[in-house]
Amino acid sequence: MKNLGGSIKSLRNFMRKDPGVSGDGQRIEQLGWLLFLKILDASDHELELIKDDFISPIPEHLRWCNWAVSVQGMTNGKKSLTSDELRDFIDKDLFPKLRNLDTSTGNKRALIIKEIFQGTNNYMKNGTIIRQVLNSLNEIDFESSEDRHLFGDIYETILRELQTAGAYGEFYTPRALTEFMTEMVNPMLGETVLDPACGTGGFLTCAINHLRQQGVDNVRDLQTLEKTIKGMEFKPLPFMLAVTNLFLHEIEVPNIEYTDSLNREYTSIGNKDRVDIILANPPFGASVTDGVEENFPMSYRTTESADLFLLLMVRYLHDGGRAAIVLPDGSLTGDGVKARIRQHLLESCNLHTIVRLPNSVFQPYASVATNLLFFTKGERTKEIWFWEHQLPSGVKAYSKTKPINKNEFQSLK
Repeated sequence: MKNLGGSIKSLRNFMRKDPGVSGDGQRIEQLGWLLFLKILDASDHELELIKDDFISPIPEHLRWCNWAVSVQGMTNGKKSLTSDELRDFIDKDLFPKLRNLDTSTGNKRALIIKEIFQGTNNYMKNGTIIRQVLNSLNEIDFESSEDRHLFGDIYETILRELQTAGAYGEFYTPRALTEFMTEMVNPMLGETVLDPACGTGGFLTCAINHLRQQGVDNVRDLQTLEKTIKGMEFKPLPFMLAVTNLFLHEIEVPNIEYTDSLNREYTSIGNKDRVDIILANPPFGASVTDGVEENFPMSYRTTESADLFLLLMVRYLHDGGRAAIVLPDGSLTGDGVKARIRQHLLESCNLHTIVRLPNSVFQPYASVATNLLFFTKGERTKEIWFWEHQLPSGVKAYSKTKPINKNEFQSLK
């Protein structure tokens, strides 16, 4: 673990010296596309061994192993790229070609790569520093399951840093919450799980881990697992980080759509779209994209994202479907449209449990009061169990160094 952590630390120190990269958000984006390509390459190699007909969607000279890996100054028998030559290769060859990958054959992996690079930039300007970063990254072997497993924890730490990286905080939900909510909803293999605002993929990876603990024993189980874990995300950085997160969890083709889930006619969501389970922490306190509210029935139109997401999630559930979501106080107490949406929830779902969280759970990104809602669709709400989650004794507020811990939910369970 120490040397893996050391590799990541040294490559980030190299990045800090590059004149083109400013701030944590840009550093995470840089690290994001580099990790994505390296992990994708490891996944491609594995699939080539397992499947006779597998061909990487990335052109041969653009594959990580053919330009990024340097063995004593050589890459695949050729002098390895560095300095201006390396930077020019990334800016003028790698990025343009990946942005314009041929997706006409319907190859889902190719489509994901294309979407990621259409929304991503290379900010690094110094080719010598880029080479140092690549060499540090290449100390991690993603084809070794031990390295991959250990890196999973490091990746979680990188994602957690999004909470403090400017406007990116909304995309990360503390692991303690995602694990607790997933355990309580208890997805079973074969049930479809959806997060319509999946951010960096925290709920999706918790669902994958939860299902694997029940036993995913053969190829058919694995195909079922891959097909039934679904996400939607419309901002480029979290989309890339979520896809990478699922690759790390050995999902061959992550089922994540690069789309704004609110930007769809509400009434067009029918039986074929419905799911068994929703796990989500939709963005709140944010205004929706212009005109999106017009997708919803007149009496429910609002520009508050959390309220529209609540409507959307109820719509997406099958009768009998279960949900665990994070929702701000305002959605539970406001009047007008909020009250009408709340009434719709109570009449079409059994909202059986509300857990009130301390304000500091999402700090420093947001200090609004939030709640966990647990509900089942298909029957009206008769009574609601309220539980106020207390801060541990001696703790005045959660913080970066003292985040919420999963053990704190033991008595609530």
